[in-house]
Amino acid sequence: MMVAVATDSSSTSSNDKPRRARRTRMTGAERREQLLEIGRTLFAEKGFEGTSVEEIAAKAGVSKPMVYEHFGGKEGLYAVVVDREMRRLLDMVTGSLTAGHPRELCEQAAFALLDYIEEYTDGFRILVRDSPIPQSTGSFASLISDIATQVEDILGREFKSRGFDPKLAPLYAQALVGMVALTGQWWLDVRKPRKAEVAAHLVNLAWHGLDGLEQKPRLIGHRKN
Repeated sequence: MMVAVATDSSSTSSNDKPRRARRTRMTGAERREQLLEIGRTLFAEKGFEGTSVEEIAAKAGVSKPMVYEHFGGKEGLYAVVVDREMRRLLDMVTGSLTAGHPRELCEQAAFALLDYIEEYTDGFRILVRDSPIPQSTGSFASLISDIATQVEDILGREFKSRGFDPKLAPLYAQALVGMVALTGQWWLDVRKPRKAEVAAHLVNLAWHGLDGLEQKPRLIGHRKN
């Protein structure tokens, strides 16, 4: 007498078990970069005070201690983000100053700042906010001062060749760079007119102002001090 053996259709051999997708474990350097990018996005969107370590960790899919392990806390992460953006913008501006003619140098500097705003909008939003922590590696004001120092050398040579006092170059460098930076803050949100047109108008004001520069400017109002 033959006995039929019932088989369980739900059972499968070990070879037929569905395979679980393996999660690739990040290296320490990769995790650090991930946290920096997430922090950068959140700081730009919500500001320093509006961003929490919990939110950064949640978006990265890690625990809070992981953030502290890499940066010592939110302040440390913020400081690294600010430092990176400052170096990026400074490198873009100083690297653009390659032309020989002073007017073209003004154009290149204006384009470099506008390029940065366009390509690294989140970074610029972070930089233009005053740093909320005293141990931050810098501020937008100090960054502008660094850029002005680069322009100062160019203006100093130009002033000397035209018979102007080169000691005044730092003052004019701060004024010119500050004008471009503040206009960039405005353009950050409006994005009109187009970038090339903004650069042209900035250089128009700067260049024709410098072109008619008086060696010894005088005040025409009643106030003298």
